Amino acid sequence: MKLYWVCLLKVTMLLLFSNLWRTTSEEKRELERLQKPMYNAVRRAAEVHRQVRKHMRSILKPGMLMIDLCETLENMVRKLIKESGLQAGIAFPTGCSLNWVAAHWTPNSGDKTVLQYDDVMKLDFGTHIDGYIVDCAFTVAFNPMFDPLLQATRDATNTGIKEAGIDARLCDVGAAIQEVMESYEVEINGKVFQVKSVRNLNGHSIGPYQIHAGKSVPIVKGGEQTKMEEGEFYAIETFGSTGKGFVREDLECSHYMKNFDVGHVPLRVAKAKQLLGTINNNFGTLAFCRRYLDRLGETKYLMALKNLCDVGIVQPYPPLCDVRGSYVSQFEHTILLRPTCKENLREEIELLWLCNFEAQARDDPMKTITYGR
Repeated sequence: MKLYWVCLLKVTMLLLFSNLWRTTSEEKRELERLQKPMYNAVRRAAEVHRQVRKHMRSILKPGMLMIDLCETLENMVRKLIKESGLQAGIAFPTGCSLNWVAAHWTPNSGDKTVLQYDDVMKLDFGTHIDGYIVDCAFTVAFNPMFDPLLQATRDATNTGIKEAGIDARLCDVGAAIQEVMESYEVEINGKVFQVKSVRNLNGHSIGPYQIHAGKSVPIVKGGEQTKMEEGEFYAIETFGSTGKGFVREDLECSHYMKNFDVGHVPLRVAKAKQLLGTINNNFGTLAFCRRYLDRLGETKYLMALKNLCDVGIVQPYPPLCDVRGSYVSQFEHTILLRPTCKENLREEIELLWLCNFEAQARDDPMKTITYGR
C-alpha cells in the first residue's frame, strides 16, 4: 500500500512540474511576434535566393565557363539583396561541384573549366540578411540518363524536411532519408548502380553568421539521439552517389572560413595581419573564396592566407570527392522550427497568403508552411 502512495505522489509531482513548463498557444504566438524582425529578414533572403535560382535555371546550358556562371549568379545576388557589408549579401561561395566532386568546389581566378552536356553539377549558394542565412542547393544534369539519380536525392531531401520538426531525433531523420535514397537505382551507360547516401556528409543547424552551428543532420541511419529544438534553423541536405558513398578531401582548395570561436592569435607577418583585417571587415565568420579576395583588390596573398590557416584563425575547406568516375547529386533547403509551425524557406513570399496560413497554423501547430516547390 505504501508503494502505491509513493508511486501516486511521483506521478502527481511529474504532472505538476510538466504543466509548469507547458507553453500555451497564446505564449507561442507572443514568441512569434517578438521574433518577427528575424523571420522577415530570413524571408527576404529566401526570396532573393528563389529569384536567383529561377534565373540560373533559365540560362544554364552546356558550354558555359564555370567562372562566368558563378560570377553571373553572385552579381545577381549582390544586386537583388542590396549588398551592404556584413548586413546583407552572399553567405558563402557558390559551389558548382561537378560529377564525383560532391561539395566545396568553385573556380579560382583563371580557371577554364567548361560545363559539359554529360556533367552532373551541384549548384549550392547562400544568401543572408543580418546574418540570417538561407542555404539551398539543386543539381543540374542535361542528360536525362541522370534523372533517377536526381530524383533519388530530391525525394530524400523532401523526406528529411517532412521528418524534421521540434523534438524530432536527428538519427530518425537520417534513417528515413537513407531508406528513401537507397530505394533508387540509376542506369548509366548500360550499367546499373544503386544510389547510395554519402555517409560522411550531413545537413546542419544554422546560426547567425554561422553556417554550421553545431548540430548535424545525418543522411544515414545510426546518428545521434539529439533532438531538434524550437527556434532552430536547419539546412536539410542530402547527397546521393553512384560511387562508394564516402567523400575525401581532394583537388585545389578555394573555400575558406574564419573559425567562429577563435580568440586572439598574435601574428608576426604584416601581410597576414592586413589580410585578416580584410576578412574581418568583409566576411566576418562567413565563408569566402579566393575570387572574393581578388575582387576586393587583394594580391599576392596566398602565403598570408596559408599563415592564417596554419595558426588556426582560418579553416580551409578543400573539395570533397567520391571516387573518380562516379556521380553525386545534391538537393538542399533551409527550414525554421517556429513555435507554432515548421517553415520551409524555399520559395516566394506571398504575404497575404502567408498571414492566412499562419492563422490556420494556430489551430494545427504541426502544420508546415512551405513556399512553393
